[in-house]
Amino acid sequence: MHGLAPGRFRFPSWARLRSRFRMRVLAPVCLALFAALTLFSPVAAQVITIDRNGNATTSTDKFEGYVDRRFRQVEPTHVELPATGIDSRTRLQLIRVLEAEQGFAMRPIPRGHRGLTLEANGKLNPAGERYLSMVTAEGICAKPGARVVITDVKVEHSRIVLQLNGGPDFKHRFLRHIQIGAGPMMNPVIQESSDQTPQGARITLTFHGAVPAITGKQVEALLEPLISFNVKTPVEAFTDTLPPMLKSAILSHRVLVGMSTDMVLFAKGRPQQKYREVDGQMPVEIWIYGKPPQEVDFVRINGNRVIGVEIGKVGQPLQVFNTDVVEGMMRSDGTPLISGAARGTRTVQMGDVQRNPDTQAPAPPPTLRNPGEALPAQDSRADRVGVMRPVQFPKQKPDDDSVNASTGAPAATPPAAPTAPVPQPSPTPQPQ
Repeated sequence: MHGLAPGRFRFPSWARLRSRFRMRVLAPVCLALFAALTLFSPVAAQVITIDRNGNATTSTDKFEGYVDRRFRQVEPTHVELPATGIDSRTRLQLIRVLEAEQGFAMRPIPRGHRGLTLEANGKLNPAGERYLSMVTAEGICAKPGARVVITDVKVEHSRIVLQLNGGPDFKHRFLRHIQIGAGPMMNPVIQESSDQTPQGARITLTFHGAVPAITGKQVEALLEPLISFNVKTPVEAFTDTLPPMLKSAILSHRVLVGMSTDMVLFAKGRPQQKYREVDGQMPVEIWIYGKPPQEVDFVRINGNRVIGVEIGKVGQPLQVFNTDVVEGMMRSDGTPLISGAARGTRTVQMGDVQRNPDTQAPAPPPTLRNPGEALPAQDSRADRVGVMRPVQFPKQKPDDDSVNASTGAPAATPPAAPTAPVPQPSPTPQPQ
């Protein structure tokens, strides 16, 4: 304590030491516990939709939303499973039955290494928006109603992994990244070939605990929400994936506004004629079915959707349908669409507004004035000065002469008019 003035050093009190211990030790521990709980706790999203009338709609499923019904959560199956575990003999019989088995996809089957995971008598993962995102990012292996083939079956401890249409991965997936050589000369173990990107998919069937002594028919029953193994025609396989009203329209060969081109082909077949036109700024392709005097259907298609149907019959006025009735059927909740007036919304037309010059007035010119703002008074052309007059200089006032005389400054004189230059006579030429 040498060199310190008396009274300058004080031993810290017990309260101050305790507060420092709390700030330096307990605070980081609390932050670490909070981060661990946030990281490992399951996160469940809940979507609440409130309309203008105050009615609230709650989505309890964290994977469910108002998306296409083909991407919604599946209905759990009810297949009785044996209580005993699978043995080697049952495993071989299961693989022998399932390999090379063909079926029809009941919903879009996405590509990708991860694939779809279906719980036995349970739910599908992913579903809803995550299912749609996977299909968008990875691509589609099989569309609804398309034929799929099981090319490989692996029975593991608590799951059965099925490869469809060759699987989503390259052969020798890991060896493709290994090279062997000495010095700068390196040769890959697997030589690159001109093989295309794998177009297959993977479906994983999981069980609670070990895989039971299950048969091939029971596995097919568990996969019914994704793949149907019944004998069907292509039309039946496709329409079984659709709502009942839309299925009835396709089987009765009717085209509805909002159908996709695949639905139109299954309902009416190939069109007899096709031609393209531009409606405003939108390209439209028109498919024509039938010839007079029979009924003639004009199906207007933009992109991949039907935007209008016109039915012409001899002696009857043309029937025009342009209201989308299919989108409501394909919603995940199965309810029809609600008009804009019913839900209190206003639709704003985008792009240039098309006006009929015979029945509609032209649009007013653009202005910066607010609606209802009064216009300022404007002078008419008759009140304006139409003749340019000469400029008049101000006349000198008497007060200016007195001020100049008192200050001794010269009086201001008006500027003199410029004088015209006097012409000089040209010199006469001298005789030589």
